[in-house]
Amino acid sequence: MSNPQNTLTKSRNGRIDVHHHILPEEYVAKLRKIGITTAIGREFPDWSPKKSLDFMKKNGISKAITSISTPGVNVQDRTFAKDLAHLCNEYSAKLKSDYPDQFDAFAVLPLYETEDALEEMEYALDTLHLCGVALLTNVNGIYLGDPKYDNLFAELDRRQAIVHIHPHDPPFGTIPNLKFPNAIVEAPFDTTRAITNMIYTGTMDKYKKIKFILSHAGGAVPFLAWRIALLEYQQTNKSLRFQALYDFLMTKRGPSAGLNALSRLYYDTAVAANPMALRSVQELVDSSHILFGTDYVWGQPWLTPIFIKALQEYDGFNEKDLVAVEVGNASTLFS
Repeated sequence: MSNPQNTLTKSRNGRIDVHHHILPEEYVAKLRKIGITTAIGREFPDWSPKKSLDFMKKNGISKAITSISTPGVNVQDRTFAKDLAHLCNEYSAKLKSDYPDQFDAFAVLPLYETEDALEEMEYALDTLHLCGVALLTNVNGIYLGDPKYDNLFAELDRRQAIVHIHPHDPPFGTIPNLKFPNAIVEAPFDTTRAITNMIYTGTMDKYKKIKFILSHAGGAVPFLAWRIALLEYQQTNKSLRFQALYDFLMTKRGPSAGLNALSRLYYDTAVAANPMALRSVQELVDSSHILFGTDYVWGQPWLTPIFIKALQEYDGFNEKDLVAVEVGNASTLFS
């Protein structure tokens, strides 16, 4: 059996990791003070800039776009969220300044009040020059697509911003008697809930200039894409008949805001570099909308070489596709 690590020696050293989490020490300390020490069923992993840099070197990653993952900053009250978001964004900017060739960052936003989010986004993008925004799928049970966020999405659209969407714990928490953490199933399902809500509320169709990146190959979105789009189509076309429905399913014809919106999105490969996930994504988009991601530091680092090897041996990509996924697409998107 071949060693996945051997593959790294013959691969490009220019990978761009668009799904790379950081846990600044002060961020973790402030959460610990209010009793938060876990997210999606897992304890916070140990992180430092050096650990990221060592991980990147080991896995042929030249640049990482960092973000704050769940539980995010909206965990106590408005003031706490504002202060913690500001702290994290300034930390991310300092990391970028210290290692300009290795790091860029998505901003995290306080979302109790939209005006706070707009103010912090302006500072993070225009003063700190971070490259985009990271949003969790829900904030205290309010999912993306809710009218509460319309002003925020309008401004993101005006800016043609890059927005990375990452799953959060669902509002119902952990289901009793299940023997596995939320990270395994509920994380991809929460991405699916948020994106479906954005389709049905018209958010995706209204704000077409935002460049959305979905974590983990979109969770269950690619597998459920026809179901999501079909029911949305039925909802707006009450007189739909058999032949029209058949044509829609088999040829993707018809006024489908659902499929059109889903095909505009970007999908990262974090914990999804496998034929089952990638083939489903490729039914929606071509290789230009697939981006390399690792889910470090929350993702198990020892799995990354395995995922890289699987990505390189995936028969759905030719060499040009692979270069685009690992390097070129992100380079173009963030240029």
